[in-house]
Amino acid sequence: MKNIFKSTIKIVTLLLVLSAIVILPACNNDYPDTYKPTKGKPTVDYIRLPDVTKSDSLMTHAFMGTTIALMGQNLTSIKEVWFNDQKAVLNTSLITSTSLIVTVTTVIPKTVTNKMYLVTTSSDTLSYDFIVDVPAPIVNSMKCEMVPVGGTAVINGDYFLDDPNIPLQVIFPGNIPATKIISIAKTQIQVEVPAGATIPGQINVKSLYGNGRSGFWFLDNRGIILDWDNTNANGGWRAGKTDNVNPTGISGKYVRFSGAMAAASGATWDEDSFSFNLWGTANGRPQGDLFTIDPHNAVIKFEVNVDKPWSSGALQMIFTPWATTGTNSYIGDATVPRGLWIPWKDSGSYTTDGWITVTIPLTNFKYNASGGVLEMAAAGNYGGLTFFVFSGGIAGTACNPDICIDNIRVVPQ
Repeated sequence: MKNIFKSTIKIVTLLLVLSAIVILPACNNDYPDTYKPTKGKPTVDYIRLPDVTKSDSLMTHAFMGTTIALMGQNLTSIKEVWFNDQKAVLNTSLITSTSLIVTVTTVIPKTVTNKMYLVTTSSDTLSYDFIVDVPAPIVNSMKCEMVPVGGTAVINGDYFLDDPNIPLQVIFPGNIPATKIISIAKTQIQVEVPAGATIPGQINVKSLYGNGRSGFWFLDNRGIILDWDNTNANGGWRAGKTDNVNPTGISGKYVRFSGAMAAASGATWDEDSFSFNLWGTANGRPQGDLFTIDPHNAVIKFEVNVDKPWSSGALQMIFTPWATTGTNSYIGDATVPRGLWIPWKDSGSYTTDGWITVTIPLTNFKYNASGGVLEMAAAGNYGGLTFFVFSGGIAGTACNPDICIDNIRVVPQ
């Protein structure tokens, strides 16, 4: 491929040009008729970020997914841009004679040439030296954060890239490396939890391109409110029915919500089968909230196993002040904010494939029983916790769900 680009540009001239640029030419969304493809060959003088505040940084490489600006002449003669062997998406509204804005492709190339290829309207192909950087692994979440030794941990994220010379590694807390990786895809790893991986903490994934560390904790034991082994809801009108078989518990005992649920917006009121009340004062919890994190920066997490179809009613999660006891009036009070988890609402029915971890920001605790929007509660109103499958404001279908819940905790977002 013939390279016709300018190969030598004095740095002083470049800086003068850059300092004169206040903004890129206006996007042609406002002037759709101004874009007209041209003939001839383009010239790329330099590449920079579109952000005018960073326009003094010339670029010879960029991470996948980065938006860059090509600066030059006759750039309207370009009809395709390729990074290595991956074709980018062009928006003609972002192309003028002197600038072309494009996003670096996010698909890993099969053939790495460290070139950008520009295909012109005359079908000529011009090459430009440009390196696409691959990010270090990004570790976003686990299907279930509470997986025992020998179980299969499913880790979700991005840029999980194996290499025959530098294989992908998964390191569990305590610096325990996984010895059996079951499968690797770009956005998911399945790995057997190795012997000795019994310490709570963050997971590291290492690849040829760097190291990524999880924000979440594996075997997270921070902020535990209820686990039905060491903590319970005794003292409430309903402490919850506990079990640890059928299904097998993920970490000891769990609370089970099970029984018949009517179709009409989950209107079945069955506290014995579908609720527990943790009242802070009646349970002997220290006065105050159940956690010290600012609710605006916190999430509630729990493990759940739904092994019989659930298709009606919402899991209502209601925090109450520490002094609340001897009443359930807040459940039906339309002014009391709560979280609503309705995982069946899109598909019509919901089950899980074993235990999973559910994460809900406390900023989403802003609904009433029928889904009306309220303001989230202020700090000082989180000293008790009630779970109840009821209402939700969405009509479902009659069902007999089996909803098993464990390890309810509040942790930093």
